[in-house]
This record gives sequence, C-alpha cells and structure tokens, in this order.
Amino acid sequence: MFKNVEDFQKFGKEQLEAVTSVGTAWTKGVQQIATEATDYSKKSFEASSGVMEKLMGVKSVEKAIEIQTEFAKQSYESFIAQSTKFGELFTNLAKDSFKPVEEVFAKVQAAAK
Repeated sequence: MFKNVEDFQKFGKEQLEAVTSVGTAWTKGVQQIATEATDYSKKSFEASSGVMEKLMGVKSVEKAIEIQTEFAKQSYESFIAQSTKFGELFTNLAKDSFKPVEEVFAKVQAAAK
C-alpha cells in the first residue's frame, strides 16, 4: 500500500485533513441547528405572548375560541414547517460530516487495488 515514507506521510496528512473537515462541518451544522432552534423558540414565545394579550382583552367566549383556534392552526403550520427545516438541517449535517470520510475511504480502496 505504501511504497515509501512520503506515501505514508501523505496518507497521514490526508487523514488529518479529513478529520479536521469533519470537525468543521459538524460544528457549522450544529451551529445552524442551534440558531434555528433559538429563532423558532423566540418566535413561538412571542406568538404565545401575543395570543395571551389578545385573550386578556376578550369580552366574549366566542371571540376567545376564535382567537385560540386561529393560534392553534398557525402554531401547527409553523411546527410542521419548522420540523421540515430541522430535518433538512440534520440531513445536511450528516452529508457534510461524512463527505471527507467517504473521500478518504475511496482513496484507500483505490490504492489497495
């Protein structure tokens, strides 16, 4: 597999670069997910607070039910959209994290032939 010391050193350098790339991709992906989660939590809290303020000023039960129904509908739609976005972020995290490892394995397999 290794014909000389230079080949072995090159292989070691490629391994180190792959590990560094994985770490970088992982960190970037986790930061994106954390940022998205924080934003979603903040928006959700603000929406809930707004609904509570509206409900405090309501004079009839019918209006309260209407406000609560609309809030539930919007919350559900927002949750579904956010879940889809989180799924995409996690998928991208996995793809980006394993890409350098796949490249190293491909090189090792090619060298072994």
